[in-house]
Amino acid sequence: MSSTGLNSAPVRGNAPHLSGLDRARALIRDWGLGRAYINGEWRRADSGETIEVFDPATGKLLADVAFMRTSEARRAIDAAASAFPAWAAELAKSRATILRRWRGLMEEYLEDLACLITAEQGKPLDQARREVIGAIAYAEWYGEEARRAYGQTMPGNQPDRRVVIQKQPVGVVAAITPWNFPLTMVVRKCAPALAAGCSVVVKPAEDTPLCALAVAKLAEMAGFPAGVFNVVTGNPIPIAQALTDDFRVRMLSFTGSTAVGKRLIVQCADTVKKTAMELGGNAPFIVMDDADLDDAVAGAMISKYRNSGQTCVCANRIFVQNGIYDAFVEKFIAATRDMRVGNGFEDGSEIGPLINSRAVAKVERLLNDARKRGGVFHDGADIPAQGYFVRPTVITDLPLDADCFEEELFAPVAPIYRFETEAEAIALANSVKGGLSSYLYSRDIGRIHRIAEALQTGVVGINDGTTSHEGAPFGGVKESGHGREGGHWGLDEYLEVKYLNIALTQSL
Repeated sequence: MSSTGLNSAPVRGNAPHLSGLDRARALIRDWGLGRAYINGEWRRADSGETIEVFDPATGKLLADVAFMRTSEARRAIDAAASAFPAWAAELAKSRATILRRWRGLMEEYLEDLACLITAEQGKPLDQARREVIGAIAYAEWYGEEARRAYGQTMPGNQPDRRVVIQKQPVGVVAAITPWNFPLTMVVRKCAPALAAGCSVVVKPAEDTPLCALAVAKLAEMAGFPAGVFNVVTGNPIPIAQALTDDFRVRMLSFTGSTAVGKRLIVQCADTVKKTAMELGGNAPFIVMDDADLDDAVAGAMISKYRNSGQTCVCANRIFVQNGIYDAFVEKFIAATRDMRVGNGFEDGSEIGPLINSRAVAKVERLLNDARKRGGVFHDGADIPAQGYFVRPTVITDLPLDADCFEEELFAPVAPIYRFETEAEAIALANSVKGGLSSYLYSRDIGRIHRIAEALQTGVVGINDGTTSHEGAPFGGVKESGHGREGGHWGLDEYLEVKYLNIALTQSL
């Protein structure tokens, strides 16, 4: 038994005979994931209320989780503020040891965590496994990077002066995480914050709180001191208000929609918090005439349909040059029709459900608009009768004033546009307010450099439909946000720079 009285015996040891969903339910039960984690204790909401978490593939209840508000958020801030000085004073080597232990536990429970992701978020199980592997990679990177918050020394402006530049943890960090990558996004924010010496308060999305609570359980098992890592579940508005109002919270890291990100930036202004914002994307996927056709189709399939199209880096607008357009569309439609849609726990499923009924309604609105504007629809595979599924769909001959040109689809729906010239492709790609990721397929090295340098995005995938790397600086420009996650840039987000001006002489 753990110090909290919860059973921490590996679920995996009892799980070979269990289905994926049963395995997830066993983890929820054995780790007590219906309660939030504050100051090293597993707590119910003060009111006793709970929020229901549903399996999006079936619409059935998965778990009841503590529905917290302002008072619990303040208690978590109190805990994080109290724990911060001692955690910041720990040797970086000691923090790194705990982070590596945390990483090892994620690997030990990889299959359980993957089943939990599929159960509450819906993505196919093989994609869920890759998400856990991604989280492990970030925990591993920052378990190493914790000891590399390098400072500098430099000559002063007089012979007896020296300047020493130090990096120090920013303080208490609030991390508000999204539902589409419910495990990786918690780790991607918290691993560098913890490595830097910050304490954290995590507010996960209401649709997917269970993965964040499982990460907290592993943090407890890894030995993070009480108050260093906290998870508050429940009502997002009062919790976010408490986090942004409190001066002791010195940084907010948020991943989510641009509209919500803008409101949070305003709320942080009164206490002049540092912010890191990964906001909405609207990724262009550009295919030039000289591209390898089969590679371009394969890359577009990965970029568009991963996680049922529910990622900020999904190809939202596919632009294909005129000379290769017809051949690309034919192959892309054929590949889309071969995609299998179903419950993420079913063998062979490639596209799972959307997260909830609101997501389905939004896509239906955008599809209705596309129909009214004359878009030609090419339907993919049939979808299950229950659950929040959307049929994979390719849309051609769609005018540029359709709503889905400017607004993220977040669904397995692929509009494909025709263009003539390199300059036209760049203009179309850059004509929206977002700028997170973009993709380019070409075999002309000069063209690759010209277009990639002209694209107004923080990340460019070149002849590759994926862009994830734990050592690279991920983030956007324009209304897709600011700040970077990954590599030493991700660590720097959680550090303040201070310089010491030192006189080498001393008066007696």
